[in-house]
Amino acid sequence: MHALLITLLVIVCIGLIVVVLLQSGKSAGLSGAISGGAETLFGKQKARGLDAVLQKATIVLAVLFFVLTIAIAYTGI
Repeated sequence: MHALLITLLVIVCIGLIVVVLLQSGKSAGLSGAISGGAETLFGKQKARGLDAVLQKATIVLAVLFFVLTIAIAYTGI
């Protein structure tokens, strides 16, 4: 059981890394920090297309990562 959980965790980790790296950058440098503040003040547009899919996949994989990590810690070695 423990080996299965660790194998699933490794697969989820690799998937999470790939999904995060595929996402487009939202801001860069100091100008990004300024516009990022403006986005939170005035609201920002929702992600569309591939960005929305990658965003949802990131959330799902992150939740799986935490659940598997807690399960591995609970079963322990």
